[in-house]
Amino acid sequence: MASARINLGDQIRQTLEEEIHSGKLDAGSRIDEQALMDRFGVSRTPAREAIKHLTAAGLVTPLSRQGAVVASLSVPEYIAMLEILMQLEGLAARLAARRMPTAQREQLEEAHAACGRAAAKNDAEEYGQANRVFHEIIYDGSLNEVLARQLRAMRLRMRHPRRALFDRPNRIRHSLAEHAVILQAIVSGDENAAFQAMTDHISSGGNVYADAIASMPLRPVAPADEPADAAPLRRRARSEKV
Repeated sequence: MASARINLGDQIRQTLEEEIHSGKLDAGSRIDEQALMDRFGVSRTPAREAIKHLTAAGLVTPLSRQGAVVASLSVPEYIAMLEILMQLEGLAARLAARRMPTAQREQLEEAHAACGRAAAKNDAEEYGQANRVFHEIIYDGSLNEVLARQLRAMRLRMRHPRRALFDRPNRIRHSLAEHAVILQAIVSGDENAAFQAMTDHISSGGNVYADAIASMPLRPVAPADEPADAAPLRRRARSEKV
């Protein structure tokens, strides 16, 4: 019985993660325990477990009552994560150049071609999806599961400004050109060139990321509720006034 409950909680978590990644659940969106119970036909325990795991991953902020809101990053947090992402992405590219099997190199070439097709249509949503596949093939090609897991978790937390990235003028064209350099370095097995090309790729989007951040809500406010850690502070403030 416990195993089934854990599996249900994990299934709910995975579904919510995908909806957060795709933008179906945007920053500030309310995730209600009862709504999850009704939607998935489960008891309160798996719904609560799913929210608990999403909270631990930094994807949601718990509320003082049942549920949570989809979290967002402050500007300093986002910049700090971007600096880390640049180095980890570079490491993944370096390892992929050294280790990526032939079959995955072919998949990477196919992913780059898909990016090219989306770029030709100037389709930001399609390019964003193809871009995600391109990077995830590199993560897998590093043959380092810990690194791949960390990169996926970081990109999921940084999702909101990144979704607006490819709406910026010329960003798709520049990104595609940068991908071509990364692809060539990995396929040729040039580790140093792969690292440099990837860090340049992440860095070149820095100013564009900053523009995207400026237009995004950074700290979600839950409707008709508040984060769980805020309630005690409010109660203490009221008591001090008295």
